[in-house]
Amino acid sequence: MTLLSCGYRNTSDRMVILRCVGPEQFFLERVVFPFELLSFQCPPQSVIKIWTHGLGGPELVETVQAQELLVEPPSGPAQLEALAGASCNDVPWPQAG
Repeated sequence: MTLLSCGYRNTSDRMVILRCVGPEQFFLERVVFPFELLSFQCPPQSVIKIWTHGLGGPELVETVQAQELLVEPPSGPAQLEALAGASCNDVPWPQAG
């Protein structure tokens, strides 16, 4: 399975939970503390959801595709094909608000 190298920076002053769901039962869940940078790998078709805990319970902060969190350009033809034309240059770090 081809994996992308991704990163997420929590710039909020609250802890968030990053959940990454991908094909073939891929699942990753990590707590990201305020101002922490989390580096991780996931399949190209993964969806990342950032959650926090509010007064009413869990709150979805944002949803992003794995290609939006790339920290390095694809290294081989399989990764290039998986991205299907998505640009990996100058991608801003998604941040929890």
